[in-house]
Amino acid sequence: MGATVACLGAAVWLLGGRQPGARRARLLFAGGGTAGSGPPGWPERVTDALRRVRARLRPEWWAPAAGVVLAVLGASVLPVVAGAAGVPLLCRARLARQARRARERRADAVIGLCGALAGEVRAGRQPGEALLRAARDSGGLGAAQAVVLAAARFGGDVPGALAAAARQPGAEGLRGLAACWRVAVDQGAGLAAGLDRLEGALRAERDQRADLRAQLAGARVTAVMLAGLPALGLLLGTALGVDPLHVLLHTGAGLGCLLAGGVLEGLGLWWALRIVRGAEEAA
Repeated sequence: MGATVACLGAAVWLLGGRQPGARRARLLFAGGGTAGSGPPGWPERVTDALRRVRARLRPEWWAPAAGVVLAVLGASVLPVVAGAAGVPLLCRARLARQARRARERRADAVIGLCGALAGEVRAGRQPGEALLRAARDSGGLGAAQAVVLAAARFGGDVPGALAAAARQPGAEGLRGLAACWRVAVDQGAGLAAGLDRLEGALRAERDQRADLRAQLAGARVTAVMLAGLPALGLLLGTALGVDPLHVLLHTGAGLGCLLAGGVLEGLGLWWALRIVRGAEEAA
């Protein structure tokens, strides 16, 4: 039953992802029509509905779904409770992953901003005009972009605006840009040369973080694989006809083993990931 549910879910997922391309190909090559014209049929409506549901369905909601499947297989409500308890943990992990990706994108945008600004200054433009052009192209200033652009356009405090924008996660390199701007304006130093050195330093720091993350990826994957071994044991026991779900969910010894194993599993995974995060922060 579990394999059937998994296969049906995969089929629906593939159907929702591949159907729009197939419909476009049929419209373009079969009847000579224009893509997107004409009322959609029921397959298109179904796939559109499935696509909307999949877009709104967060990954953490797979935990209660898996809990319902295990509850049906094991004839117990404990998997449903465990799946519901896992929703906030998975939601927190998803938000942390999104925040990390946003921080990395912002750091890349800051590096691009420094390179673009250096090129604009070398092209003979004034620093204010060069910042306006480079900021529009890179978007590395984030939510404070409007304040920085206003300061550059109307002769305001550009270094102060850049320092305020640097408070965003991943945009710390803007502090160096603010320092280069202040030195170039106050002391007449070359802005392009300072931006080149700043871009090189930020790029080297990004490459070092990427290399460290690649080195720690093995440890992180190993921890996750070890955390999944109990599930593999349950599958092997079910394949051998032992019915481990009945033992774990309907006997006193099984419930004690399930509680102790779940606690130790969570502590072990938390400790392993804490070691990996500590190594990243220390570097």
